Amino acid sequence: MQAEVLSSTAKVSREEWLSIRQKGIGGSDAAVVMGLSKWKTPFELWLEKTGQVMPEESQSEAAYFGTILEDVVAKEFELRSGKKVRRKNQMLKHHDYEFIIANLDRMIVGEKAILECKTTSAYNIKEWEDDEIPANYIVQVQHYLGVLGPEYRKAYFAVLIGGNKFVWKEIERDEELIQMIFATEIEYWNDKVLGGQAPALDGSSAAEEYLKKRYAQTESNKVIDLSAVNRERINRYLQLKAQISELQTQAKELENQIKYEMKDAEYGFVGSYQTSWKPVVSNRVDTRKLKELFPDVYEKVTKETHSRRFRIKEVG
Repeated sequence: MQAEVLSSTAKVSREEWLSIRQKGIGGSDAAVVMGLSKWKTPFELWLEKTGQVMPEESQSEAAYFGTILEDVVAKEFELRSGKKVRRKNQMLKHHDYEFIIANLDRMIVGEKAILECKTTSAYNIKEWEDDEIPANYIVQVQHYLGVLGPEYRKAYFAVLIGGNKFVWKEIERDEELIQMIFATEIEYWNDKVLGGQAPALDGSSAAEEYLKKRYAQTESNKVIDLSAVNRERINRYLQLKAQISELQTQAKELENQIKYEMKDAEYGFVGSYQTSWKPVVSNRVDTRKLKELFPDVYEKVTKETHSRRFRIKEVG
């Protein structure tokens, strides 16, 4: 069974493209659903797919230049591999599951294979050494091969590392992994996205913001009995807070020792490290003085905010 065309991507705006992606699980979402992404959690993805937040297709410098350099990477792959590639200006969907979608970088001409173009920092060079390929990218291309159908047996990676090192690799179709990916995606889409069952809350800022908005209002003086599992959560929370405080103290001690050695110098060097301790000028509003000297202005610019403060204390 071959993939079906969901939409043309030849002349769509970025907003339209993101809207299409929101209607299903794409290759870059696959690793998130599998819990293998370093950049996004299943809970953050759930917020996007259920329309509670806009897709965070963050146009960071790295993401921006990754898009700009895609053509360069694809052309370099052609030069080094001797293969020809072409664009696939279509968003594809799985034959049986229309929410499993794929937006491919390139197709290999004359071969049932695809090319995935990547750019990455020099700090990630070890992830691509020898036969290494990051797990999240393996999941991404296996997702694509699964959407395309069983006749597609191979994927290639072309990677520009640190702007000055190029590698390309190939990976065979892994039918067992594809079925694992699709089973996880089907469950995620049906239970979480359509069924409204939020994935487990995590430590992301998105989860914090979700709770803040969802439960902004309280029932005055309402008290509940927490489930027993929260006793262990509280113990672990307090342990971590104590460890964080201790580590912060240790870090500050080391910082002070380095500053003492620098004395009045603005820069210091040791091995491959540079330290800096420079004067910084900042202008801040003295709210106490503003209120004292210009009470009318203070009243006009003061904004009342409402929030909920979380605390734990032992009561007996």
